[in-house]
Amino acid sequence: MPPAGAYVDRMRILVTGGAGFIGSHVVAALRAAGHDAVALDSLHPAAHGAGHPVPDDVVQADVRDPAAVAGALAGVDVVVHQAAMVGMGVDLADLPAYVGCNDLGTAVLLAGMARAAVGRLVLASSMVVYGEGAYACPRHGPVQPAPRRRADLDAGRFDPPCPACGAALVPGEVGEDAPLRPSSVYAATKTAQEHLAAAWAASAGGGVVALRYHNVYGPGMPRDTPYSGVAAIFRSALEAGRPPRVFEDGAQRRDFVHVEDVARANVLAVDATAESGFRRYNIASGHPITVAAMATTLAGAMAGPAPVVTGEHRPGDVRHIVASAALARRDLGFTARIDPAEGLRTFATAPLRPAAPATIATGPAAGHDIRPVRETPWR
Repeated sequence: MPPAGAYVDRMRILVTGGAGFIGSHVVAALRAAGHDAVALDSLHPAAHGAGHPVPDDVVQADVRDPAAVAGALAGVDVVVHQAAMVGMGVDLADLPAYVGCNDLGTAVLLAGMARAAVGRLVLASSMVVYGEGAYACPRHGPVQPAPRRRADLDAGRFDPPCPACGAALVPGEVGEDAPLRPSSVYAATKTAQEHLAAAWAASAGGGVVALRYHNVYGPGMPRDTPYSGVAAIFRSALEAGRPPRVFEDGAQRRDFVHVEDVARANVLAVDATAESGFRRYNIASGHPITVAAMATTLAGAMAGPAPVVTGEHRPGDVRHIVASAALARRDLGFTARIDPAEGLRTFATAPLRPAAPATIATGPAAGHDIRPVRETPWR
């Protein structure tokens, strides 16, 4: 029930991926705000693991199934689209699975919304659409560095230099008007999702709010699986008595935003979809930290071994990505309430999802081998 005295314009809201890590929190937040939230989820093993309880009121269906989508959209006012395959992937053989899950799934959903005359969408996007974050050169001002070279990374030179003079750059906050430069397969599909949604809004006269999540963590993350986020991976290592392994030099900066804040941002975004057109917002804590600091916080909270900085690196990783959350604060009234320092300490003992299998089947017909993805969980 909504808080006493609160006025709620009750709507029926379809949440795709509504039984997943983020989606389940979104469903709960929408219901707490007084809405009729319906969860649709394929119950993919990579998201739910063996033995993870799934509520009886979840509609089991795949967003790539037009008939299932049509049935789920009956009587719906707003769609909150969380369903996606996420993570860094292993190699380019993962392309069909990513495009099928993310872009084909979004296209089928949007086509169904057009047929059902559902004109409001909240889209779960990601910071990965930016590629590298914002940088400035003391001499040349704001610049966009070139992709980091393998030779530099092998030599331990992790920070990108100024493309004009080679000087050290100062990282800053990336705003929503920054160019989109995806550097991984997952990032390319999230960028395509935004473009599809924008095209749908222009053609159908609909309203879209795309929420560019930064590093989401919190209760219900998958554990001990390559589909987990880095916070869960570090926590699993600590639970096993192993030190977290931090790539590069650990100084790469990220913004870790708690899943409860992300869920609240979705509730606020639902109202904003009443305005036609496409809008996008960074959803972040506003308190960026280094990956090494995050690992140290978790290790301290769990009385575990100190992190080990390995110097390893991976293709497609970016150095710094820190958001400006000013636009979400101005337009949506969203400000994160959970500081990462406190949120990560409570995350140290939060319940997680059971491990998922490394090889799984996907799609309405199944039979596709999805190899491990890394860093970010399925939703």
